[in-house]
Amino acid sequence: MSSGACVLTINGGSSSIKFAVYRMDGDQPRKGLRGKIDRIGLQGTHLTFDDPTRKQHDDRGIGELDHRSSADFLLDWLAEQIGLSSIAAVGHRVVNGGARYREPHQITQEVLRELRRVSAYAPEHLPSEINMIELVDERIPGMPQVACFDTAFHRDMPRVAKTLAIPRRFAAKGVERYGFHGLSYEFLMEELARLAGAEAAKGRVILCHLGNGSSLAAVRNGKSVDTSMSFTPAAGLPMSTRSGDLDPGLGWYLAQTEQMTAQQFHQMVNQESGLLGVSETSSDLRDLLGREADDVRAAEAVELFCYQVRKWIGAFAAALGGLDTLVFSGGIGENAPAIRARICEGLGFLDVQLDENRNAAGAPVISADQGRVQVRVIRTDEDVIIAKAVFGMLARAETSQRPSGGVSP
Repeated sequence: MSSGACVLTINGGSSSIKFAVYRMDGDQPRKGLRGKIDRIGLQGTHLTFDDPTRKQHDDRGIGELDHRSSADFLLDWLAEQIGLSSIAAVGHRVVNGGARYREPHQITQEVLRELRRVSAYAPEHLPSEINMIELVDERIPGMPQVACFDTAFHRDMPRVAKTLAIPRRFAAKGVERYGFHGLSYEFLMEELARLAGAEAAKGRVILCHLGNGSSLAAVRNGKSVDTSMSFTPAAGLPMSTRSGDLDPGLGWYLAQTEQMTAQQFHQMVNQESGLLGVSETSSDLRDLLGREADDVRAAEAVELFCYQVRKWIGAFAAALGGLDTLVFSGGIGENAPAIRARICEGLGFLDVQLDENRNAAGAPVISADQGRVQVRVIRTDEDVIIAKAVFGMLARAETSQRPSGGVSP
């Protein structure tokens, strides 16, 4: 790999594509150009980017593009900005690798076949991620691509946490609790060790990744013990538009009383529920905080979110046998001090105590000095975990026999 070569990371969702370009700076990847295309499939598709090297920043409309057109636009735009020939490899966040893929893996036709097979595990995510991989292979033939799996962090969860209480024959077909947000959790644990020391990272830790998609993870000795998301990313906490946990009997009830189909139920729990469903106005917690004084529906949505996070923290403290460190991250966890305060208000029984001024300022440590549990705010970075995995794979390939590029057979 030449000294000027870079790695492109892609974090593709159903309505957005986030990207970043990394180069090695000593032994660590350094992020350069980064950005996202959002509102894919909606009116007003947008490109936002920041290039610290050239001191450029922009936010502009690019029409009304579907996912394929947005991906094509991104590759054309990157060709103008950095030249596609400067890219040594592409790393993708892939939401679920099923039971087979538990670590970053170079993408081959065999990997793609398995991802297609398990695409029903995450129909809101995997199909668009597969399409992005195929497009890169089509547009840049021979380009090595690496899949980094969001489920991998939870691969060593105890069997009792993975097992779903349904007939055992389904477990044999891969139906179990996988958990998600693993790239974020991996970064947070690395940062916790760097900031607070190895002993803190080995303690009883609860990680709260709170954003459009939200989940919690219970971690002990650096390993995932349990997590709130389950077989799909729709489980656990109520989120922006996802319901979180529901009574399984609700599907049958709505089929009988509303003639709701399986597809309509899927659409409801993934796109029409959560904060949006309860408030009937917005999926954005910032909007709801601004309206809660005058709109009881907004107030109830905010209260429900905070209550459910608090409840999961209590449950995971029980699973861990106590709590040493609580970490807030994600768009809500990092930027909403009012939400952090409301979540922690009912956790005095765990000796969680916030310092009001530190919390309002978004300090790295927001707990009061007299509290036993250290409460931290850590800004997550999934992309750097992808970049590290790709650079590591490229380095190993250079010291052995370089693998064939592209999505090879």
